[in-house]
Amino acid sequence: MTKLSLRDLDVRGKRVLVRVDFNVPMELRGRKVRITDDTRIRESLPTINYLREHGAKTILMSHFGRPKGKPVEKYSLRPIGDYLHSLIHQPVVFSHDTIGEVPQKIVEHMHDGDVALLENLRFQPGEEANDPNFAKALASLGDLYVNDAFGAAHRAHASTGGITKFVDKSAMGFLMEKELKHLRDGLENPAKPFVVILGGSKVSDKIGVLKELMKKADVILIGGAMANTFLKAEGIPVGASKVESDKLGLARDRAEMSLATPSRQSLTVSSNQV
Repeated sequence: MTKLSLRDLDVRGKRVLVRVDFNVPMELRGRKVRITDDTRIRESLPTINYLREHGAKTILMSHFGRPKGKPVEKYSLRPIGDYLHSLIHQPVVFSHDTIGEVPQKIVEHMHDGDVALLENLRFQPGEEANDPNFAKALASLGDLYVNDAFGAAHRAHASTGGITKFVDKSAMGFLMEKELKHLRDGLENPAKPFVVILGGSKVSDKIGVLKELMKKADVILIGGAMANTFLKAEGIPVGASKVESDKLGLARDRAEMSLATPSRQSLTVSSNQV
């Protein structure tokens, strides 16, 4: 890997901002919130534990749900901070604010090996807008930046893209490193038949990836809401399902290209979630 890894950083005594993906499913039972799938939290543990063991001051940040740029109680990360505490058997200091005086004071009082969690990044409108002022405020809380949120890394948000302009060094965490290795190995020397399962809601977000994968994949299975656009492009009724009407031509072109590509099977589209 040519990209900088967490292993390449001297983290001892440093404030390390870590972008994780704690966007996990939860349900309310009585007055208690229960995490129904903690996979994403557990996947972040190798990075978090490495930083703890190497004497870093670890400041975690994540999005959760779609609060649309304002505080919404049900989207607070506090329950996730409490759950993380039970996994690492160490207090996780929770900041009720994402930027400003509250997190600044928390970080100032952190000791080597401590872990803190900032409130939901999407409580701030500057996150999804990739506002440079918000990115700079986040960056001021740390000395180094580590991105371990593979599932959110494609988004040009303040905590994934903008922040890198305001820190001295940025690196990938162990989850990011693992996922990129799987992608590289799978694309450079895929086992045959090479089947790609592609989901999501927007064709526009995936069209570049789809175009490249069509050069290598034997079969591409398209699911999720994105499938509706392809189905409608083929003249199949989709009712009131979400469709990117302005991308119908693009979807039709991709489908026709798959049929015209030698030794490649056509795109397979499913109206069910994948």
